[in-house]
Amino acid sequence: MQTDIARQEEIARLEGEVSGAAQAGRNDLLLPLFTRILGIDPNHLATLTALGKYAFRNGDLGSALTAFKRIVDVDGRDPQQWVNLALVHRSRKDETAEAAAITSALTTDPSDLLALVLRANLLERQGKMHRAAGAYAAVATVAGPLERLHSDLRPAVLQAIGFKENYDLKFGAFLDDYLSGEYKQHNGENLKRFADAVDIMVGRKRRFDAQPAIFYYPNLPQIEFFDRAIFPWLDQIEAATDAIREEFLNVLQLEEGFAPYITYPADAPVNQWAELNNSPQWSAFHLYKDGSLLQDNAAKCPLTMSLLAQAPQPIQAGRTPAAMFSLLKPKTRIPPHTGVSNVRLVTHVPVIIPPGCGFRVGNDVREWIPGKAWVFDDTINHEAWNDSDKLRVVLIFDIWHPHLSEAERAMITALAIAMNQFSADSTGFEL
Repeated sequence: MQTDIARQEEIARLEGEVSGAAQAGRNDLLLPLFTRILGIDPNHLATLTALGKYAFRNGDLGSALTAFKRIVDVDGRDPQQWVNLALVHRSRKDETAEAAAITSALTTDPSDLLALVLRANLLERQGKMHRAAGAYAAVATVAGPLERLHSDLRPAVLQAIGFKENYDLKFGAFLDDYLSGEYKQHNGENLKRFADAVDIMVGRKRRFDAQPAIFYYPNLPQIEFFDRAIFPWLDQIEAATDAIREEFLNVLQLEEGFAPYITYPADAPVNQWAELNNSPQWSAFHLYKDGSLLQDNAAKCPLTMSLLAQAPQPIQAGRTPAAMFSLLKPKTRIPPHTGVSNVRLVTHVPVIIPPGCGFRVGNDVREWIPGKAWVFDDTINHEAWNDSDKLRVVLIFDIWHPHLSEAERAMITALAIAMNQFSADSTGFEL
C-alpha cells in the first residue's frame, strides 16, 4: 500500500513539473516528463491525453495515434477520447478508421457536438451530400442558439447551417421543377396545404404549431386562418362594416373608455411586451372583457353589440366573451406571441385600415381589407404591424372553436366555473 501511495505522490510531483514546464514554454522538457509518468503508470489517462496532443501538434501522427488508441482501449467512456482519435485518423487520411472513431464517439454520447461536426465534415469530403445535409442538420439542432456556444465552435455551426440552407435551396428548386407538371394536372384545386408542406420540408417556411399559454385542448385542428365559408353568420357583420365604423368614430370623438391593451404591473416580467406595456400605442375600447359586459362602453355601440350577439361567443366565467375595438397607432408593431387557449378562435373585422398594415399567423401573411373578416387560431404564433402614419382599427372578438361539440362547450364552461371556485378569484386565469 505504501508503494501505491509513493507512486501516486511521484506522479503528482511530475505532473506539477509538467504544468510548470508548459507555463514556462519549456516544451523540450515535456516529453521526458511524460515518459517518466508513463513509466510509473502506463495507463495514466491524463498523461496519455497530453502526450497525444503534444505529438499531434508537432506532426508526430504515429505517436499521437498510439497514445489516443491506448486511451480508448483502456477507457473509451468519454466521447472526446474518440474525437481525438478521429482527428488523428483524419490527418492520416484513413477515412475508414476516422468513421469508426466518430461512430464510437456518438455511441458514447449521440449529442456530442464536435463528433457530429466531424461526421458531417467526413460525409461532405466523401461527396455524400444527402447524408451530409442530414448530419449538418443534426449539428444545427444540437448546437442550439449561437450566442450560447463557445466561440471556438461557432464557425463550425455556422458552416453547418450554411450547408443545410444551400442544400435546401437546391432541393426546393428540384422539387419545384419536378412537381410543376403535377400542379398543372390539378389546376384549379386548392393545393395550398401541400405547397406549405413542401415549403416547410425544404426550409422555405417554418412549422408553427398551436402553443396555448394556459389551456390546451387536444385533437382540435390547428389552422392558421379558417375557411371563411364555415362562418356564414359573418355575412351580416361584414355587410355592416360602414355602420360599425361610424359607430366607432363617434366613440373615438368622446375620447373616453380607451385603455392600453397590455397592462402588466411594474413588478411583473414583461418580456416581449416591454415597449407596449401600459402604452397608448396599442389600446382597446372593450365591449366585453374577461367575460364581463362593459355596460358604459357597450351602450355607446348598440349596433355593434347587436351584431356580436349573432356570433357563437364562448362562455367562460371570468375569461370570455371578449370583444373590443383594437387601436394600433402609426409606426407600431405587436411582437410575435400566442394566445391562451385553443378552445376559442379570434375574429377580425377590419374597420380603419391605412396602407402599410399587415398581419401574420404562422407562415400566412395577410393585409386587412375593410368589409372582409377572417377567423384565426391565435394560439399559433402571430404578429401585427402598422407601418403607416395613420391609425389602424380592427373589431376583435372570440368565438367557440367550430370543432367543439355542444357537450364539450358546456364542459369547458363548467371548467371555468370550477377554476374560479378553486382559486376564489375570477380573474386568476384567462382561457
